[in-house]
Parts: sequence; structure tokens; C-alpha cells
Amino acid sequence: MTDRIASETLCARITDADSAAALIRPGETIAASGFTGSGYPKAVPQALARHMAAESAAGRPFRVNLWTGASTGPELDGALAAVDGIAQRLPYSGDPVAREKINRGEIDYLDMHLSQVAPMAWEGVLGAIDTAIVEVTGIRSDGTLIPSSSVGNNKTWLDRAGRVILEVNRWQNAALEGMHDIYYGTRLPPERVPIPLLRPDDRIGTPYLTCDPDKIVAIVETDAPDRNLPFAAPDATALAIAGHIIEFLRHEVSRGRLPASLLPIQSGVGNIANAVLSGLADAPFDPMTAYTEVIQDGMLDLLDSGKLRMASATAFSLSPQAAARLNANMTAYRDRMILRPQEISNHPELVRRLGCIAMNGLIEADIYGNVNSTLVMGSRIQNGIGGSGDFARNAYVSIFMTPSTAKGGKISAIVPQAAHVDHIMQDVQVIVTEQGLADLRGLSPQQRARLVIERCAHPDYRPLLTDYATRAHGGSYGLHAPSLPGEALSWHQRFMATGTMLPS
Repeated sequence: MTDRIASETLCARITDADSAAALIRPGETIAASGFTGSGYPKAVPQALARHMAAESAAGRPFRVNLWTGASTGPELDGALAAVDGIAQRLPYSGDPVAREKINRGEIDYLDMHLSQVAPMAWEGVLGAIDTAIVEVTGIRSDGTLIPSSSVGNNKTWLDRAGRVILEVNRWQNAALEGMHDIYYGTRLPPERVPIPLLRPDDRIGTPYLTCDPDKIVAIVETDAPDRNLPFAAPDATALAIAGHIIEFLRHEVSRGRLPASLLPIQSGVGNIANAVLSGLADAPFDPMTAYTEVIQDGMLDLLDSGKLRMASATAFSLSPQAAARLNANMTAYRDRMILRPQEISNHPELVRRLGCIAMNGLIEADIYGNVNSTLVMGSRIQNGIGGSGDFARNAYVSIFMTPSTAKGGKISAIVPQAAHVDHIMQDVQVIVTEQGLADLRGLSPQQRARLVIERCAHPDYRPLLTDYATRAHGGSYGLHAPSLPGEALSWHQRFMATGTMLPS
């Protein structure tokens, strides 16, 4: 037995990555662990990619369907995509190689709400899972599994897969044991019952994953880091967005619409979101809680400062520096963090009942508040909707944030009509750019349009309230007279004629 594998029975199944990968056959559906670059298998997928390349070179194409929790890392998505080894991908992918192949139609991509993946896997509508490849921190003497740095859909993968390959990664801190809360009470209708979670810090499950030992066909020992990417230091734009959001939250507290410690915060991943979290360190809200998908650097800072009492998520998404800090102090953090299955961390009913304050990014928003989170110019997938839909529709306050321009100021993020809509205007309550904040609650479409233009659009890109809006919405919104002179008119005319978003 090793120090990470305490089950004598399962120790007999330790093998190398190439032998484990050889168990996988073309056309299989592979369900792998991993969420935002944390806790994904690293050795077996690379061995599988080598085998795929050899088979393809011999004239025998080898492709599989790949399901995960969310994005993973280059050792999984990137390695398999590079050898044309992925036939179908769900529910989210951030890998650049896979993205190009998805956009060329070489990978069938199912962009799904993250909370819906596990239930649909149980329903069987997505098909059967042949093999699960799941990274864990260790295996206990009774055969239960110590989860890794993400939980994601691992509970479902282990339950539903025909066979299981485990990667036991000793890079993962052994002190992770006890941080997780794996709830085994979910059911399909008509046996479904309420989930007994009342507060973000409630524990309703067990710290361990279970798996039928007869299904475990191989165990591979690894020592490989997660894909931890650095966050950029907040620039003036990010700081301005953070400032607008914090001012808005102050106002809501002063009006009695939020408690002084706020409601549980949810934050999407990225530099802007991380800047907002960092800005909360100097805001007068404490002690805060978080009920979110991922714990990122800014949330770790809030825990260190004492402003954040606890954080519930399904995974980490940390810079290398923050990951080192977490690992050096894991025992101290463990009691203030909970990692759950994503069907619980993103559960719409829990988000609604807890009253989460949702803060997510976007690609573009139109003047009515419709938000595009997934498709550049309406046709090229960027990553996917992720969990933003789970939170936005059910949040107590739904906030979307973005710089007002992209590509060095060449493209506006505020447009007359979104090229694609992931979040309809009824699900978008607040839009924020560095230009300002538009609180859209209780406003008609005409009022929303005026406020978004005045508060959020860059001065060089402000759409006009012309008869374009009336035509686009069947004349029902009553937007007729131009409200802005000068350059905006020529830009708007060009948009109408060509669809381009370049300024005058």
C-alpha cells in the first residue's frame, strides 16, 4: 500500500497510464473530472492521446465523446483535441485547440447549463457513460475516495460509468480531506425531495466519494499540478467596474434592500470578476459569505482579511501564487471552505432560496439588457454559458459586467441588438461597464435602452434611439427620436447598413 492508497484490494489495481488508457475503445463516452482547470486527470488522457495518434497514423481514426464538469486543462482537452480525438464535447470548454475545432465543425459541442448535466446524465437522454476518469487526492482503507481540488460531476460519473479509472494525484494537498460535502440525496421525479441546505455553510453530505470497487479497473499514481493561470493586476477599467458595483451594493444596503453583510455572493471567473472581489476587501460589508462555482484569488484574499466568513463552491480557480498560499495553509482554510457537486453549487432552487448576488461577465449586451455570453459575432463559440444561467435567472440581484469596448477599443460591448442571446432581458437586472452602472429593475424596454446607452456605452459607440429599435421590436417599444448627435449617428447608420461595430 502507498501513503495515498490505503485499500489493499485497490492497491492491486495500480498500473501505468499507458496500460490504463489501453482499456478505452474508439467511440466510447468518457466522463472526466475537472472544473475550471482544477482536479482533472492528467496522465491517462495524455497516454490516450498518444494511442489515438498512433491509431490514426495507421489509418484507424480513434475518437471519443468527452464529458466533464466544466473546462479542464491542456493535458486533457488540449491533448485529445490536438490528435482529433474528440467527437463530442459537453458541457463547457475553454481550451483554444478544442475551440478552433468546435468552430470548424470538427467537434460536436453541446453547450449546457452546468446544473443540468448531472440530472440529464441520470435521465439517460445523453447516452451511457462507458468510462469515468477521475482524479482524487487519495483512497481510504474502506475504499471511499478523497476528492481532489474540484468536485464537479464526479459523483455522477462514478455512479453512472460502466468502468472507472482513478488518478491518485499526490500533488494535491492531503489536507483537502474533510473540505468536501458530497450530497447523495438527489433523485429524479417523482422521487425528488427538497435539498436540506438552508445556509451557505451547511453540510448535508459526506466528505468522501463512493464507488463500486468492482468498477475500478485501473489506478494511476501521478504528481502533477493543476492548470493554475495568473490573474492580471486590476487595471483602471477593472477598478472602475468594481467601484461602480460596490457603490451600488452600498446603496442597496442603505435602502434596506440588502443586509449589511450582503447576501451570499457568486462570482464568475476572470480578471474583472477577481477585481470586484478584491475591491470588496475595502468595502463596509462583513462578515460576507459566498455561494458560488469557484474560489479564486480575490475570494482567498477576502478569507484572509476576515471580510469573508466562508465560501462554498465546486472548485478552485487560482493563480500559481494563490495555489501555493492555499496549499501552505490548507488546514487553516479547510474549515472555511466547502467544495460540493456542481449540481448543488449551481442548483437553481438553492440559488433562489439563498438569495445569491450573481456577478458574471459577458461578450456583449444590447440596449434592452439582453446578454450574449457565448458567441462572438453570433457564430463563433468562445467557451460556453457555464453556470451564468444557473445563477442569473435565480439570483436575488443579477449583475453582468464588462469593459465597454474590446479589441483595443475597436469593438463595442454595448450594441443595438445582441447577435446572440443567452440571457434574456428579464434575467438581467444590472449592467456595469467602466462608464457606469445601469439598474434596470422595474424599467420598461424604452427606459432600459436609454439608461444602458447613457450609463454603460462608450461615448464613441452610443447607439441611437431611432426607428431601428421600433422596427427591431415590432414597433411596440416606442423608440423613435434620435437622442444623440454627431458621430454616433454615422456609426449607427453604418451598423444598419453593414453590421460592422467599428466607430466613425
